[in-house]
Amino acid sequence: MKRLKKKKQNAGVGVNGNGSVTKEPNCGRKQKLAEIHQALISDPVDIETLRRAAASKGGLLTDELRRKVWPKLLNINVYDLPRKPGRDVRENHKDYNQVVLDVRRSMKRFPKGMPATEKAILQEQLIDIILEVLKCTPQLHYYQGYHDVAVTLLLVVGERMAIAMLDTLSNHHLRDFMDPTMDSTKHILNYLMPILEQVDTELHEFMIRAEVGTIFALSWLITWYGHVLSDFKHTMRLYDFFLASHPLMPIYLAATVRGNLIVLHREKEVKATECDMAMVHHLLSRIPQDLPYERLIGHAQDLFDLYPPSLLAKRAALHSRKSLSINTFQAFQLSTLRQRPDSVLQRLTKAQGATTSRHASRHSGMEAALPRDRGQLWGKGNTIVKMAVWGLSATLGAAVFAVAQTAMDWGPEVLLQLF
Repeated sequence: MKRLKKKKQNAGVGVNGNGSVTKEPNCGRKQKLAEIHQALISDPVDIETLRRAAASKGGLLTDELRRKVWPKLLNINVYDLPRKPGRDVRENHKDYNQVVLDVRRSMKRFPKGMPATEKAILQEQLIDIILEVLKCTPQLHYYQGYHDVAVTLLLVVGERMAIAMLDTLSNHHLRDFMDPTMDSTKHILNYLMPILEQVDTELHEFMIRAEVGTIFALSWLITWYGHVLSDFKHTMRLYDFFLASHPLMPIYLAATVRGNLIVLHREKEVKATECDMAMVHHLLSRIPQDLPYERLIGHAQDLFDLYPPSLLAKRAALHSRKSLSINTFQAFQLSTLRQRPDSVLQRLTKAQGATTSRHASRHSGMEAALPRDRGQLWGKGNTIVKMAVWGLSATLGAAVFAVAQTAMDWGPEVLLQLF
């Protein structure tokens, strides 16, 4: 039986540009705060230090730091955020009804003790955030569980920043989950069993005999564990980790959760269970709420180092070319290395605004000379645009049917388990 060696208690780990791990001495809270602050004001921003801080023990420590660091990890300009969605974002949107249903069921995701009126406001914002991202990128398809990611971002960074972050994540880390079918999602789940085989051969063989598959980890993967964890601080800690890591890191953590927790703490219980798919699936689907998160994160990083996705793909005949998230990750990570600190961005934004004002003044005379029926011409243009959008909506309707059909193919027991 293979086991991972336990990490020393005083060791920390970080993630480099390729998503792999670098070990570092564990620093005190004050020192870590100072290092994060220095990394944020460096020009260019010291992204490598921010990644290490997000992955190492304690993560980013406070929500205030998360609001500053999370955008940098995703290469977002805080002075060029999307506008708040208008009420028209809900009009004729193919996913509106499903999004509303999912958001209404998300009450447990809000902090305990939050006033009902505040929850109601946040739920309306959550609906608009999701629909805005989907509207701006029509090739993205909504899936149940997407709202769990969106609400985590909303609660930490606010509405406009949440739109920017969700849009970036949807086109990179979460991209495989947003195809018209679940083929790409199944592909990502297929990495789990080869990782488990490295953690514990006996457990892996037991699961193969039970034919339990990997469906038990689906909700963990597509929601970044937000759907299954009851304590929001634990969810934020994992988001620190995932935002700084390779898109497959949630799968490595899943193997760590199932491998280390079951093997080290519940091994007898699992292997004493009858080798039956339904019984083993029920046991594996339950995720304890008192997990040793820092240790599991460290183990997941160790697994990533020892068995990177390229190695697993060769062993399990998995082809990373099918994964948009994996294929675009390296270029995305490189793009984050050329960011300016917020203080510089603020000055540049103000300078650009002043230049824009001068140009507007210069061209005001020209605007007065435009034809009076310009508004009528623009109205005609809007009609053409609307016709194009209606045509696009009809086309996407077929894709929605494909998604529904795929979900039915997975069986009702999967849907019940997830939501």
